[in-house]
Amino acid sequence: MTYVVTDNCIRCKYTDCVEVCPVDCFYEGENFLAINPDECIDCGVCEPECPAEAIKPDTEPGLDKWLKLNTEYAAIWPNITIKRDPMPEAKEMDGVTGKLELYFSAEPGQGD
Repeated sequence: MTYVVTDNCIRCKYTDCVEVCPVDCFYEGENFLAINPDECIDCGVCEPECPAEAIKPDTEPGLDKWLKLNTEYAAIWPNITIKRDPMPEAKEMDGVTGKLELYFSAEPGQGD
C-alpha cells in the first residue's frame, strides 16, 4: 500500500502534508502535489493533514489512475519538503469536480 494525491489537490495545493512526511516523498507540480509510491512508507501521517482531503490510501477502489499519475510525475517533478501558502484560489477550488480534465498542469513546481 501507498498513499496517493488525488483530484482535489489540483489548484488547491495545500502543503501541510509535505511538512509532516518523515521520508520526504512529495513532489511539486505547478498546481498539484504527487507522492512517490516507491518512497512512501505508508505511515499515513500526511492524510489527516490535508485540508482538501485529497490524500487517500491506494487501497481505496478507483484510485489506479491516481497511483499511475503520482508515480509518473513524482519521477520528474522537484522534491518539496517545506510548507508554503496554498494557491490563491484554493478555497474556491476545494470540492470542484473534474479538476484533472479541466485544470491539471504537467509543469513542474519550484520544489525546495
